[in-house]
Amino acid sequence: MENRGYPAGDAGAAAQERAVQEFYMDQVRGCLTEEIGAPSFFVTTIGCQMNARDSEKLEGMLEHMGFVKAAQEGQADLVLYNTCTVRENANLKVYGRLGVLKKQKERNPRMVIGLCGCMMQEAEEVETLSRKYPFIDLIFGTHNIYKFPQLLFSVLERRRQGGKHRTYIDVWEKPQLIVEDLPVDRKYSFKSGVNIMFGCNNFCSYCIVPYVRGRERSRRPQEILEEIRGLVADGVKEVMLLGQNVNSYGKNLDTPVTFAQLLNQVAQIPGLERIRFMTSHPKDLSDELIAVMGSCPKVCNHLHLPLQSGSSRILKEMNRRYTKEQYLALVEKIRRAVPDISLTTDIIVGFPGETEEDFQETLDVVRRVRYDSAFTFIYSKRTGTPAAAMENQVPEAVVKDRFDRLLEEIQEIARQEAGRLTGTVQQVLVEEENDHEAGLVTGRMTNNMLVHFPGGRELIGQLVSVSLDTCRGFYYMGTIERQEEN
Repeated sequence: MENRGYPAGDAGAAAQERAVQEFYMDQVRGCLTEEIGAPSFFVTTIGCQMNARDSEKLEGMLEHMGFVKAAQEGQADLVLYNTCTVRENANLKVYGRLGVLKKQKERNPRMVIGLCGCMMQEAEEVETLSRKYPFIDLIFGTHNIYKFPQLLFSVLERRRQGGKHRTYIDVWEKPQLIVEDLPVDRKYSFKSGVNIMFGCNNFCSYCIVPYVRGRERSRRPQEILEEIRGLVADGVKEVMLLGQNVNSYGKNLDTPVTFAQLLNQVAQIPGLERIRFMTSHPKDLSDELIAVMGSCPKVCNHLHLPLQSGSSRILKEMNRRYTKEQYLALVEKIRRAVPDISLTTDIIVGFPGETEEDFQETLDVVRRVRYDSAFTFIYSKRTGTPAAAMENQVPEAVVKDRFDRLLEEIQEIARQEAGRLTGTVQQVLVEEENDHEAGLVTGRMTNNMLVHFPGGRELIGQLVSVSLDTCRGFYYMGTIERQEEN
C-alpha cells in the first residue's frame, strides 16, 4: 500500500499529483499506439451517485489515454468494475460476473480486467479475489481513483516487458488527497454531479461506508464553485452536490463553512438553473439549510431524507442519533418552508432485534409522512460493523413478510400522491428521447418525477414548460406549452 503523506487539503500537492497523472496518461497513450492502436473499454458501475461520478472520471481518463467506449462488455479490451459493498448482494454481483470475465479473457488474452471502488477497501475481499481469480490485472480502492493512469501504466508496462502476470494491487487504508481536476466523461451534457465532500463520520451500526470511504473530508468552497462555473460554461444547467452526508459539509475546513452557505454561493452562479443534493442525514439538517431550501428557487423541491426505521428504540441501536418524534418534527418544519416538496427516503427492514411493534412504528411514519417514493432494503449483515455481532437476528421469513407489507404500503401511498400535480404546468428538463415510444421525449421535473411528452431530440438539455395531462402511477404524460428562453 502506498502512502505519500500529503495532507488532504494541500492544493499544491493536488496540483502536483494532477501533473503526475497527466504524465502517465501520455505514457499509456504511447503504449497503446505501439501495441494495438485504439482499444475499447467498458466500465460497469455498482452503487451510489458518488460511484457513478467516479466512473465518469475513470471513463474520462480512459478516453484521454486513447481508449474508445465499447457498446458491450464482451467487445472490450479493458473491463473495469467500480464496486459497492454497502450490501452483500453488491459483492455477490461482482463475483457472479468474474466467471464470465474469465471466459472473455481466454478469448482475448490482451484484455485488461480491473476492479476498484468500495468493495476493494475490504482486505478479506481483496485476498479472496487475488487468490481465486488470478486473471484479474488490477485492483485499487476508493482513495486513489485519481491514480488510475499510473496504475494502468504499471500493468501495461509489465506486460510489454514480458513480465509474469500477477494481480497489481494498490489499496490505501486512508485517503491522502482530493484530486478532482482530471478528465471526466459526463453521461449528460446538461447536468452533472459535483463532489463536495468524501467519507462519513456517522458510524451507523449497520453501515460499512465509514470504513471503506474514510472520515469526512470537505473540498474548499472556491474549488467547488470554480468547477461548477466551468460546467455551466460547458452547457450544464443542473448540478447535484454529492457527499455521503452533505449536511455536515465544511466542518473540517480551516475556515468552517456550512452546507447552507455553500448552497447559497452555488445559487449565485449565473446560468445555473437547478441545484440538487444528496444524501442528507436528518440529525444534521439545520434550520439554516431549510431556510435556503425555502427561499432559493434554484434549489429543487426534492429532498431525500433517509429514515431507516420508525422505531426510536431501533434508531438508537442503529446509532442514527434522532428519534421518531424528532424526524417527524423535522419533516413538518421542512414542509412548512417548502409546501410542495417531494420527500423520498431509505428504510431498512429486519434490523437485529426488530419486533413487530418496531415495524409498526415504521409503518406509522410512512403513513404520516406520505413519501413520494422510498428505497426499501432487507437488512444486510456487513462484517466489521457493530450490527453484525448483535444477537436477535430476525428470521428470514419474518423479514420477508415485513418487507412485502412495507413495500405494498409505500407503493399505494406513492400512487395516491403521484397525481397531485395533474392539470398543472411544470418546468421540465428534457433528458432523452423516449426509449419505448417514438416521437416522445422524457424529462424530469424539479421534484424528480419523470414526464413523457411529444417532442424531438432537439429539446434534449432544454428547460420547457409542460402541461401534466395524465398521471400513470409514477410518471406523467404531458404536452409541451412553450419553450423557455435559454
